Amino acid sequence: MAEKKKPLIGMFWSVVVFCGVSWVVLVKGIPELSRRVTGLELPLPVPGSLQMFWAILLTIVIFMYVSFDQGRIDSFLSPILNLLKGKYSRPLAWLVMLAVALGSGNVAFSYFAPKSAAPVVLRIQHPSSNFPKKNENLVNPIANPSKEMLDKFVAQVKEDKVEFVPQVGHGPRSLDFIPMPKVQAAVQKIKSGGASEADIKTAYLQTRLYEGRTLYEFNCRPCHGDKTDGNGPMAEGFRLRPIDFTDNGTLETIVEGYIFWRIRNGGPGLPPEATPWNSAMPIWKKDLTDEQIWMIMMAELDLAQKTARIPESMH
Repeated sequence: MAEKKKPLIGMFWSVVVFCGVSWVVLVKGIPELSRRVTGLELPLPVPGSLQMFWAILLTIVIFMYVSFDQGRIDSFLSPILNLLKGKYSRPLAWLVMLAVALGSGNVAFSYFAPKSAAPVVLRIQHPSSNFPKKNENLVNPIANPSKEMLDKFVAQVKEDKVEFVPQVGHGPRSLDFIPMPKVQAAVQKIKSGGASEADIKTAYLQTRLYEGRTLYEFNCRPCHGDKTDGNGPMAEGFRLRPIDFTDNGTLETIVEGYIFWRIRNGGPGLPPEATPWNSAMPIWKKDLTDEQIWMIMMAELDLAQKTARIPESMH
């Protein structure tokens, strides 16, 4: 019968090496692997709770393995008993016991010592520390057209040369393509010369609303959804989901000037209290004109069936 080979290292040192390798893989290896997989500059650390769970599970596995038979138990305990009996050297025994005592004391102190932590920073839904004061009383010029704007619109309707932004239509055109009965009825009155101021304003607002909805469809719907409820096709890809505008605690709690400022500056323009989880909304002032942003605002409020908060004043 072949003689059983004696292991290079005993059970005790096998356990020590196994624990050391496991710790290096968990604390160093996995974060480094995450950095390579995600392509991020910094590694993703393993949460402390997961490390604790790993340590407990590892202890249970080692205990079951070592206690499987008496031979393994004797092999594991042999170095410890030899150290305590002074078979290696008395100074080494004292040094090891001192290290164990200091280590245990440090762990206990770290666990029970009073701790002072910085206050939790909560993300503010509507951060405003860098919100321009001049924007507080802004009103949507598209939703509140001047006489000059309406007169210009009437002239364009009569000539079938109404101007639209490029995403809606190329060049001046008639309003025949807008599927809104109110618009078509008002257009007929304008062309016949029997339109009242209310008819003209209705046709203008409905036309700009159609334009705003088209702009919303192109630029905002992928994230904010068809109903402005934050359930667009791209919403699931963000750590911070797009906000639900149909909720009473969103659009109705802020003035029009804030909505306008928020869309123009996007996520990168928000102040520090907007963190953590900064908004992924782009800086729309780079791609949209102020007029287009105001029209999108009209569409958002209309689709959400909400009205912006009216600025308060002290008298």
